[in-house]
Amino acid sequence: MYKRLLVGTLSLFSSFSVLAGSLTLTSEDIKNGESMSKAQEFTGFGCEGGNTSPHLSWSNPPQGTKSFALTVFDRDAPTGSGWWHWQVVNIPANVQELAQGAGSSTNTMPKGSQQIENDYGIKEFGGACPPVGHGVHHYTFKLHALKVEKLELPENASSALAGFMINANTIESATIEALYER
Repeated sequence: MYKRLLVGTLSLFSSFSVLAGSLTLTSEDIKNGESMSKAQEFTGFGCEGGNTSPHLSWSNPPQGTKSFALTVFDRDAPTGSGWWHWQVVNIPANVQELAQGAGSSTNTMPKGSQQIENDYGIKEFGGACPPVGHGVHHYTFKLHALKVEKLELPENASSALAGFMINANTIESATIEALYER
């Protein structure tokens, strides 16, 4: 009995240590399960927001992380396949924060990073812009710790190709699911 109790206790502690070291994504601008501000709304397509990418920071990357990728996806977009708002690949492994507005057209992303053309047709952050009266949309901000230093993607890579390469090389990921409604 004591042996079983000891094994169970050791298993419990080892589980906590795995969870304690898990990749974590946080933001000063968006919160999991909460609505984004007008600053993160797109400018265009009938939307009049600030189109500002939120501040994002992360910690506890898993061992073997050689770079990061970031994706922002709206699964509720009435397209049949969702909507890609932002994809960034080849973020260097020593970077652990993106400032508010880093995904703008002035491209203040870390050196070596590559922004993929989003579904608005631009290579930058494209904010939320759900149809009026369509209800709450869920925007998944997902940080991927990658096992490769650089994803070799063509200059005009599609979101699907970028997503495939990101997922094929992900060691661990962390998400914030923010909401928006018009």
